[in-house]
Amino acid sequence: MSLKSFIPHALPITSLDWEKLAIPIGRANASVSLYNGLLRSIPNPHILLSPMTTQEAVLSSRIEGTQASLSDVFKFEAGESYSQEEDRDIREIMNYRKTLFGAEELLEKTPVIHLNMLKELHTILLSGVRGANKARGEFRKVQNFIGAYGATIEQALYIPPSPDKVLPALDAWEKYINSEQQEVFIQLAVLHAQFEIIHPFLDGNGRLGRILIPLFLYQTGILTKPVFYLSQYFEEHRDTYYQKLRGITQNNDWQGWVLFFLNAVIEQANINTIKVEAILNLYKKTREQLVALTNSSYAIKTLDALFFKPIISSKEIMLKIEGTYKSTVLDILRKLETAGIITTIKKGSGRAASVYAFPELINLTEGREIHVNE
Repeated sequence: MSLKSFIPHALPITSLDWEKLAIPIGRANASVSLYNGLLRSIPNPHILLSPMTTQEAVLSSRIEGTQASLSDVFKFEAGESYSQEEDRDIREIMNYRKTLFGAEELLEKTPVIHLNMLKELHTILLSGVRGANKARGEFRKVQNFIGAYGATIEQALYIPPSPDKVLPALDAWEKYINSEQQEVFIQLAVLHAQFEIIHPFLDGNGRLGRILIPLFLYQTGILTKPVFYLSQYFEEHRDTYYQKLRGITQNNDWQGWVLFFLNAVIEQANINTIKVEAILNLYKKTREQLVALTNSSYAIKTLDALFFKPIISSKEIMLKIEGTYKSTVLDILRKLETAGIITTIKKGSGRAASVYAFPELINLTEGREIHVNE
């Protein structure tokens, strides 16, 4: 194997067979357009889609080796204790979610993705977790490589561009991401792969590269909210994901990568559409139940708190609902539990608040039946 660092291909990529890509491009556009139409109909996406954002953070981080689940994150935030290793994983996931929210705020201030934004997001992503001491928020100035754990550079699977090539490659990448191209989803496939190929940071490149996907679709106006995540597909097809990326650097196979990426967009858009519809229907159904059960002006605020965090303490709910009494909130929660909508996973004792779970919402978000008490 050659030990030479890779030199990124010039952008845009000119070797693509557009005729063979026409059908998947059309399907990708149609699937995402349908999904975005649904996003537009959601009155409070920040609340209703919050669990999906956390699940994206879980799955993207899992690709990099974390083991924590969606429930673990919410339980941790509700005050549950975990081992040192579990704690470390959960904090990395929480940083990922914080980076997603931070990215949206940055784009609202300056509606283009730029290199300084990448450094700001990288700073958030690695703050206080593994990799924090690896030039956090700075493009690398040393050679890195990708290989098995404990491998030397001689055993590397891939050696990214040398440090002197990083900034020129990033400048070209920045121009490309902010240029008008023939087809947005091809541009997205290329910019994601090129970012991973440049590997501009010493750590966190994979996660940051996946964060850029919804940001780009938001920047270009394809999405009305930057809520479109591919980590579920990439995690389920992890070997193929890496294989297709290596196909670019080993065989110049951009066609294979782009086809894989378009299929990911199509499949995930369809899954996301079904999931968001289910979450929206659950919200409407539960809102009607809650109003009928409680006849309280604080019922909807309580429900919103449960949708934002489907595992939450009564104390957290109180903090989100100003101007009410603790007894009022506890009465609403008691009626929700009696109706089988929520369940207590930890009873309060002394100053410690009770912790409640909303199993149906967690199961919808996870895409599988889970037991929150495990």
